[in-house]
Amino acid sequence: MLNFSVGPVMMEQETLRIGSEQIPYFRTEQFSETMIENEVLLKKLTHATEASRVIFLTGSGTAAMEAAVINIFNENDKLLVVNGGSFGARFKEICDVHGLSAEELHLNFGETLKSEHLEKYDRKGFTGFLLNVHETSTGILYDMNLVKEFCERNQLILVADAISSFLADPYDMSEYGVNATILSSQKALALPPGMSFVLLDEKAQERVLQNKVKSLYFNFKNYLADGLRGQTPYTPAVGVLLQLRERLLAIEHVGTDKTIEKVAYIAQDFRTRMKQLPLELAPGSSFSNAITPLRPTGEITADRICNYLRDDYQIYVCPNGGSLSKVLFRVGHIGAITIDDNRKLIEAFLDMQKKGLL
Repeated sequence: MLNFSVGPVMMEQETLRIGSEQIPYFRTEQFSETMIENEVLLKKLTHATEASRVIFLTGSGTAAMEAAVINIFNENDKLLVVNGGSFGARFKEICDVHGLSAEELHLNFGETLKSEHLEKYDRKGFTGFLLNVHETSTGILYDMNLVKEFCERNQLILVADAISSFLADPYDMSEYGVNATILSSQKALALPPGMSFVLLDEKAQERVLQNKVKSLYFNFKNYLADGLRGQTPYTPAVGVLLQLRERLLAIEHVGTDKTIEKVAYIAQDFRTRMKQLPLELAPGSSFSNAITPLRPTGEITADRICNYLRDDYQIYVCPNGGSLSKVLFRVGHIGAITIDDNRKLIEAFLDMQKKGLL
């Protein structure tokens, strides 16, 4: 089986080995030391400030998105949400569910965020800005320097979902002026699903401490307090956190730049090879290294391509949902993917073409 999805992804052998071990009891000094080390390493790899804190949340990336929104903002805020696809729409849905005032900056399929999009929202009373650094449903990577300039001149709290871009594209929380960064375990960290992480700078922490949250499990105040001793309020995904420590140490040893370069190399290799196929890149001028969005040029639909690859070749790629389900699918480049794996995927496409399926 080969997995070219964008999460969960292929895992390294050391990660798999740790996952096969028995889970230890976690209310111990040893586990607390692991958690404190995880926090230090996550802050280092994201270039967070020294005073930043990490919330270790047992839940999916969407859980972390929702938790970040309700802990940092309240009914007195006015939020601007970049909606360039399914995950931007999710931020807006979270705001609506919790009765928060939020306006969408809607981008069409494949459209890149530009200064003219943002200028119309200058000095309109917004207090917060929500976006996905990389819109996973379309492959579009946003210009974080552009976002930083807009947020600084409007004095906005910036919450960035970097779940699918972290370790695939350059990311600097401090340089981009991000107040809260959302990550998840099953993307380029290449761990099993189950853990998400919210990095809070000083300003975001201040908001969390002042805000009244109508939630027990998602109340960040408790996580900040327990985190001082390397613990979480409730039982975490212990095994994933042990795997996290080894992955972070390995990434630190290689360096984030080299890690990102490897993903970019895998992505470019695939994009070069796929030019021989009746497939074309989706619209857009700025794509993440994490993913290549493709659409078929023949009669076969995107969802059928995904099904054929799965059923006939045991290869998984990412289908899309909703209106994009038949026109777009995505090939991921994160996790333990190699150049040889790219070759095998291309060979599967060529075999489909030979059989008249592509």
